[in-house]
Amino acid sequence: MTTAADVDKPAIGSAARAVAELRERVTAGQLAPGSRLSEARWTGELGVSRNTLREAFSTLVEEGLLVRVPNRGVFVAALSAAQIADIYRVRILLECTVLRGAPVDPPRAESMRAAVDEAEHLATAGDWRAVGTANMHFHEQIIALADSPRLNAWMKQLTAELRLAFVAAPDAEALHRPFVARNAEITTIYEAGDPGRAADLLRDYLLLSERVLSQAAYDVR
Repeated sequence: MTTAADVDKPAIGSAARAVAELRERVTAGQLAPGSRLSEARWTGELGVSRNTLREAFSTLVEEGLLVRVPNRGVFVAALSAAQIADIYRVRILLECTVLRGAPVDPPRAESMRAAVDEAEHLATAGDWRAVGTANMHFHEQIIALADSPRLNAWMKQLTAELRLAFVAAPDAEALHRPFVARNAEITTIYEAGDPGRAADLLRDYLLLSERVLSQAAYDVR
């Protein structure tokens, strides 16, 4: 129940900041699918009023990262195999189109190479959850080749949704290990001046990734 104090209380932060913080925690795997988000906890942790928090929750429900269950509250969403397939259809369209049309410009590949190096370092350390995050950064850098803030925002939402499936997978190493070397291969081919071939490999990669992730989601059930 909203009180007068909630209405009048000035928010220490904005709804947009609360949305960004919660989205980041989902992306980092800190909020597991199915977790209930307590208003009492998150108003304090984010430094916002209940009204501001509810506005943030509503935004993330619209994005598909949270679900509102009547009489129970707000929960972190869990993706179905059909939802995973839909995300990958969008990813194949966006990522392969951007990479195929990207100019061959070595400085543009620097961020891709940095994400590859980060994933390889984390794999050596055995931190496979963090490898998954680095892999997502790699794909965000592919979209960044288009130099489009709108596409960048869409990609960040897609990667946040995918993290829901990554976190639910029982074996993070089996999920992420095969794609560390593939990221490196795609980057090397793009750096060598063949974005078309890199895009073809990326399409095969994404189709394989969808199958692996969908199977992992099925196995959890």
